[in-house]
Amino acid sequence: MARDQVDLTPIEGRADLVNWIAQGVKPKSQFRIGTEHEKFAFMLEDHRPVPYEGRRGIRALLEGMQHLLGWEPIMEGPNIIGLLDVTGGGAISLEPGGQFELSGAQVETVHQTSSELMAHLAQVREVAAPLRIGFLGVGMTPSWTRNDMPKMPKGRYKIMTAYMPKVGKYGLDMMYRTCTVQTNLDFSSEADMVKKLRVSLSLQPAATALFANSPFTEGKPNGFLSFRSEIWRDTDNARAGMLEWAFEPGMGFERWVDYALDVPMYFVKRGDGYIDAAGQSFRDLLAGKLPALPGERATISDWANHISSIFPEVRLKRYLEMRGADSGPLPNLLALPAFWAGILYDDLSLDAAWDLVKEWTAEERQKLRDEVPKLGLAAKIRGRTMFEIAGEALKLARAGLTRRKHLDISGRDETGYLEVLEDRLARGTTPAEELLEKYYGPWRRSVDPIYTEDAY
Repeated sequence: MARDQVDLTPIEGRADLVNWIAQGVKPKSQFRIGTEHEKFAFMLEDHRPVPYEGRRGIRALLEGMQHLLGWEPIMEGPNIIGLLDVTGGGAISLEPGGQFELSGAQVETVHQTSSELMAHLAQVREVAAPLRIGFLGVGMTPSWTRNDMPKMPKGRYKIMTAYMPKVGKYGLDMMYRTCTVQTNLDFSSEADMVKKLRVSLSLQPAATALFANSPFTEGKPNGFLSFRSEIWRDTDNARAGMLEWAFEPGMGFERWVDYALDVPMYFVKRGDGYIDAAGQSFRDLLAGKLPALPGERATISDWANHISSIFPEVRLKRYLEMRGADSGPLPNLLALPAFWAGILYDDLSLDAAWDLVKEWTAEERQKLRDEVPKLGLAAKIRGRTMFEIAGEALKLARAGLTRRKHLDISGRDETGYLEVLEDRLARGTTPAEELLEKYYGPWRRSVDPIYTEDAY
């Protein structure tokens, strides 16, 4: 989840909100790739979650990372809750259950993403090893219950924890027991944003299937390949989903702003404090009539924080966030930005991807999204399997990356990062199905070996 923004410029009206998003428009020469990934921290000796406090806690981990990296601590009251590279690099933040997140820097190439992620994982291991802490990248914790999960000392999470059970079945599971990898990409105009949003929303189920990696809950198969994706179907449907209206005529920055204004708020931040505004309307804050803060007007910070609390399959900020994938091992973390940059950053591939999906109806897109968590590559749309669709999308990604011609020092382009997905499709499988095969085979119906075999 995003860091809270600090920009106290008052908002005069709706036009300011539209302009804020429109400021994300960039020339193609300035397009960047940002990758964010979450992972579970666990105690090496018993595979239990890591608490915030204590000699071997999340706080100690963050303080160790601060000493190692020299990054600026992000504090909430007396508690360190993250780290920021003030030179324009990335940030480390905490999800509600202590999931450790790297929000990567905005970089030009997937090669740079690879260097960043490898450095980050090496640094995390260096600090975690003496604390006997390990890290696991999967879409949902394979063994821990909701009650097992520690709580991080962040005011926004306290408000969300109280609100979530009122609006869906799985909100607390989403907060405390899931991990994702997402990639953030730019647009060159309003029309470019709309096209990329429509293509990526339509193909998000392909990413969900290819990266499906959450088949276990509390030590047993849960009947899904991506239970993390299933969780989002009943977390808070006022702020999640496939955005069928984004495919209607007139879609643009203004339409997005109107949607965001209709999404109920969680909180307003004033100074270091969080004011509970759960379920209240941002329109009221704009008008100075918010029950939680009567007489106060919205600032740009309030808007940026509100936008960060909307969770559709693709989210528009000043860039587009691809949100459909489960977390996984390092090759997965690199394959996701490669997949989306190959499709969205190459005009020929983007056009071909739009041709692939443009006839689909809202009902067909929704049905596909609903089926993919359980069926993965076997889900169907218009008589075609996700296996076929994902295969076509992967070919478009490869062609796009080939044309991008971003070479590393060895002269290799970015297509190498897709090989893990191409191998997976050649076997016709998903990470979740491979985990299940181990569970029923060599793991002898135990998820415990995942903490040694699949840890970073």
